[in-house]
Amino acid sequence: MATVPTYRFHHISLSVADLPAQEGWYRAAFGLVRVEERLELPDAGVRTAVLSDSAGLRVEFVERSGSTPVSHSDPFAATATQTFTHLALQVPDLDAAFARLVDECGAVRVSPPSPGVTDGMRYAYVHDPEGNLIELIEVSAA
Repeated sequence: MATVPTYRFHHISLSVADLPAQEGWYRAAFGLVRVEERLELPDAGVRTAVLSDSAGLRVEFVERSGSTPVSHSDPFAATATQTFTHLALQVPDLDAAFARLVDECGAVRVSPPSPGVTDGMRYAYVHDPEGNLIELIEVSAA
């Protein structure tokens, strides 16, 4: 049997309606300040940008003219369609991260900080300005 190669997460791609607005929000909210790549395909009506932070988090934003939004009211509603449902980010202090995103960055509350199924894990959900679900996860040291 062949050896399974090692896989590492590289990036997530997010279809957006307003590329500059989403870039600005994710910069302010998550510190994605490095622009790794930009691409414009005028014939296809597509513009992209890949932003990253110093720890290796990468998000690709793809704006396509005429695209239609898909928004889910909560994580359970998101599972009604078979697709990626949310972006999950581990944070050191869930309460502080949740409050900052909601109070300072304008994220919309979906579910407040709550205990997770796994001991020592807590989670919360917010929507970004275009309604995409973001899960925040805090894992306590055992």
